[in-house]
Amino acid sequence: MVTVDLILVLVSFVVILFLVKAFQNQKKSMNLPPGPVPLPIIGNMHVINTSKPQKSFTEMSKKYGPIFTVYLGAQRLVVLCGYDMVKDALVNHAEEFAGRPHTAMGSKVLDKYGVLFSSGENWKVMRRFTLSTLRDYGMGRKDIEIKITEECDCLSQTFRSYGGKPFNNETIINAAMANIIVCILLGHRFEYDDPTILKLMNIVTETVKIVESKMVRLYNSYPSLVRWLPGNHRKVTKYYNEMHDFLRETFTRKQKELDVNNQRNLIDAFLAKQREDKPESTLYFHDKNLGKLVTNLFAAGMETTSSTLRWGLLLMMKYPEIQKKVQNEIENIIGSAQPQVEHRKEMPYTDAVIHEIQRFGDVVPGSLPHATTTDITFRGYNLPKGTTVIPLLHSALRDKAYFEKPEEFYPGHFLDSEGKSKKNEAFVPFSLGKRSCAGENLANMEMFLFFTTLLQNFTFKAPSGAKLDLSPAVGLLSPPLPYDMCAIPRG
Repeated sequence: MVTVDLILVLVSFVVILFLVKAFQNQKKSMNLPPGPVPLPIIGNMHVINTSKPQKSFTEMSKKYGPIFTVYLGAQRLVVLCGYDMVKDALVNHAEEFAGRPHTAMGSKVLDKYGVLFSSGENWKVMRRFTLSTLRDYGMGRKDIEIKITEECDCLSQTFRSYGGKPFNNETIINAAMANIIVCILLGHRFEYDDPTILKLMNIVTETVKIVESKMVRLYNSYPSLVRWLPGNHRKVTKYYNEMHDFLRETFTRKQKELDVNNQRNLIDAFLAKQREDKPESTLYFHDKNLGKLVTNLFAAGMETTSSTLRWGLLLMMKYPEIQKKVQNEIENIIGSAQPQVEHRKEMPYTDAVIHEIQRFGDVVPGSLPHATTTDITFRGYNLPKGTTVIPLLHSALRDKAYFEKPEEFYPGHFLDSEGKSKKNEAFVPFSLGKRSCAGENLANMEMFLFFTTLLQNFTFKAPSGAKLDLSPAVGLLSPPLPYDMCAIPRG
């Protein structure tokens, strides 16, 4: 019996060596970027910190260079590190890197529709519609600024209700940010304790936490095997189904109420497109695209801006001297008036602090994955069509060639010697190129108005004895870990 077991072990060892050698030969013949040798089945998952893959990728780049190959299960990824490398791909070769990878989980819950994860002509049409509609109902318009300032007041009143005592800000900040995108999508807002908004926020938050988990990764590599196993991959489907049930009910109601001559929000605009007698209406403006588009925009519009603002308040507690300088500038420029977007150009220090919050917070460290749209030779390596590419925004935002103190929170990164605003081209929290965030201008408007309103009205302090941890939480995004804070009213 012992002899048989020993023979099995030796045979298994020989097979593994053979597979590794065969892989190395195949990789060499394909002229792929270098990288660690993967193991059968799991690939390189044993050497990647899946809770903080950006850290593992940064370390790997020191050994393999700014472009390298890794395997998560059977899924091959090409990782791009450093601002120069990321810019070269996403700007200088924008069209070739503008695709999205096809994954088993993506096909199951997204069906290649919407705007975030679609590719080709569907993506182009949905992005054009999204940009134009956000301009019509959001970005750059005074009426959306008024909606944001009203929401700022609601959030301030909620903070004030705690009377300076410790509380966790996650749910109420999520709800405030969700209300801005809901206003653009549906034309109304929810109270912070409304069961509908609480359910939708929970779906988004939990999905973001688990979509990068090991089980989801393994499902993408071996869907026919892993789908029978328990794990997070089952929860993703459940969450998306719950979101779609809500949206289906909403669309049905909206279709009955629609007045094409009085379009009030994004869903109205989409439904009006459906009624146009054009080929594009049938091909692209159907309910599947509408459902995925609204899901995309709700998730992106809530979670990223909320996480950034929560990073901002945490950092103000951590660095009270910076908080005080921001408050002094608010007093000098705005006084007790309502903050407005036009104030920002007169507030270089506050502007620099907000930029540094976005850089240091690093909310989307890996960007959403890209895919090559054609066979391409890039930096001397061959990347076949459909190759999954990770432009590591984390490595650009921490690039030592562009930031003096990349690992520290240092507003001086965005100030010149005279204390005036200074641009830094490696500041790319919204990514670059054709896939850059469509809601960048709206997010910047929200961040400035919420941040200045809150610091105008409160001083933020940590509860007595609390230790402030600047480590990010686990998931596709990198929000701060949950924390309690005290909002001490000013004036």
